[in-house]
Amino acid sequence: MDILIVNPNTTASMTEKVRVAGCQAAGAGTVIRAVNPADGPESIEGYFDEAYSLPGLLAEIRRAPAADAYVLACFDDSGLDAARCAAPGPVVGIGEAAFHLASLIAGRFGVVTTLERSVPIIERNLHHYGLVARCSGVRASNVPVLDLEDPASDARGQVSETIARAIRDDRAEAIVLGCAGMADLARDLTGQHQVPVLDGVACAVRLAESLVALGLATSRRGAYAAPRGKRYAGIFAAHAPR
Repeated sequence: MDILIVNPNTTASMTEKVRVAGCQAAGAGTVIRAVNPADGPESIEGYFDEAYSLPGLLAEIRRAPAADAYVLACFDDSGLDAARCAAPGPVVGIGEAAFHLASLIAGRFGVVTTLERSVPIIERNLHHYGLVARCSGVRASNVPVLDLEDPASDARGQVSETIARAIRDDRAEAIVLGCAGMADLARDLTGQHQVPVLDGVACAVRLAESLVALGLATSRRGAYAAPRGKRYAGIFAAHAPR
């Protein structure tokens, strides 16, 4: 089985981090590839970055050799619906995957993300996925995404402190890490806080494997129908649907 992880930002070190996390989670015989666009924001923090990341994300899906399934490695699930229209195989977003798996192992799960500006996006997604009633709250650790790539920062400590508050004050029974850049923290934080701490990359890879194993593909009726061939102008023309 071949799974392509697409990191919609341009930071190569984060792409490698999610590739490693994907490989660690994948079953035997699954090949994990990971790519990121050359153009777009270096991190995705809020609505503005999300909008600028979408052309690069869709271009990578069309440029890369076809995979059995795709994982979208942005916790905001930026462009997830568009990616499902464009990709030849099923597409799993790391945010949606982590929410669903958390709901299977805890009565109430909390989400710990990076900056405050990401909180409304995550709350909107929880409503969209029908899981808002299962979430004890979304908390920001006030850690910029790129600080997670800086060993000299106190990002891990800030994330851990925010998890402690979510468990104590919100009565969270499990924690979903709200950024792909936190993928390498889940195991240690689970041991530290004695509740399940879920990394969306690992969750998405396992769900993607399950879809392929069950022979389930994206429905092409209605919302996720393949794009109609039409003219796309300017920077979009090279990667437009044919």
